[in-house]
Amino acid sequence: MDAGRVDPAYRRDRRRLIEGLQARGIEDLAILHAFDVIPRHMFVPDAVRHRSYDDVALPLGHGQTISRPGAHALHLELADLSGKENVLEIGTGSGYQTALLSQLAAHVYSVETVQQLADLAADRLRDLGIENVTTRAGDGSAGWPEHAPYDVILCGAAAPRVPQPLVEQLGPGGRLVIPVGDNSRQRLVRVFLLADGTLREETVDSARFVPLKGEEGW
Repeated sequence: MDAGRVDPAYRRDRRRLIEGLQARGIEDLAILHAFDVIPRHMFVPDAVRHRSYDDVALPLGHGQTISRPGAHALHLELADLSGKENVLEIGTGSGYQTALLSQLAAHVYSVETVQQLADLAADRLRDLGIENVTTRAGDGSAGWPEHAPYDVILCGAAAPRVPQPLVEQLGPGGRLVIPVGDNSRQRLVRVFLLADGTLREETVDSARFVPLKGEEGW
């Protein structure tokens, strides 16, 4: 699926975005290709569409945002995907990162707490002919145990602590990428489930995300 052929009007803007990501140190060619073929302008509201390919977060309504492309690229790099993984995404939002993931993983399961956003994202993904994604509305902080275990879990909202249900849904060798903290201070954390069943946690960077809603969130 080459979603970039849907509308060539923004081709130059996408190239400018990709060059900016490369300048910021994103080198994985599969990730850069995903940004090239997925049309971000289809995942943002009309009022801010002119900023679709700027490296900025944009409002989606319902108190949610679409993260800046640089943040998505970092998440995808930390996920370290080979194309064979089953991925759980917490926070579908507009569906943009979901679409990027569809180019990098075997199957993506994505949970969104806001029903309206979940419905819109599902429509956009369907319009692009993306078939390796399953979405639903619900409490993402509890994960999606029916399809566990996952090789990778990506969370696009900040939790007060690493949610135990997400850790429990990782498969051996799996990794969880999640921002942890409150509105004033957050850190981006990567958690590894090692082969012997123990966990290893590392702080990658400071972060700024909307709060995770749900039983394991705020």
